[in-house]
Amino acid sequence: MQISSRFTIALHIFAAMDVFGKDYKITSDFLAGSIQVNSVIIRNILSQLRNAGLIKVSRGTGGAELAKAPEEITFYDIYAAVESVEDGKLFRFHKNPNPDCPVGRNIHLLLDDMLDDIQDAMEKEMKRYTVADLNGGIEDLIGAETSENQIGVEAENQAGTETEA
Repeated sequence: MQISSRFTIALHIFAAMDVFGKDYKITSDFLAGSIQVNSVIIRNILSQLRNAGLIKVSRGTGGAELAKAPEEITFYDIYAAVESVEDGKLFRFHKNPNPDCPVGRNIHLLLDDMLDDIQDAMEKEMKRYTVADLNGGIEDLIGAETSENQIGVEAENQAGTETEA
């Protein structure tokens, strides 16, 4: 089982909207450049997020913006918007276990509740995290990156001054 990349692409979209939204129009082409996927994929995900009421998208080159406060959008909301889960079930069960086999006729009885519990636990955890958490985390990482770059430049300048002496 694996959740598709649509979920992490959608999270990337929300982070980019936060970081760049004040200075740039957030278009599918702009996002495609950051995520490095085809802009058609971005447009499809933006459409799913819009249909779920999580973002607003202006036609043409108007760009995208949040439809709700970042604290109100959970990772689960994003997951539910972009992942196609058949019948609401994360796990797909093989269709025809052999009823003449003792394992085959009992496997559903054993696993159905366990797999439902696993899915419930994952969804509960996804509801703990919001776009606000994502935005705060990405801003912290970008800030740390900027600080490290500044320290590196200062060290290079210091080393250059010492070799000149």
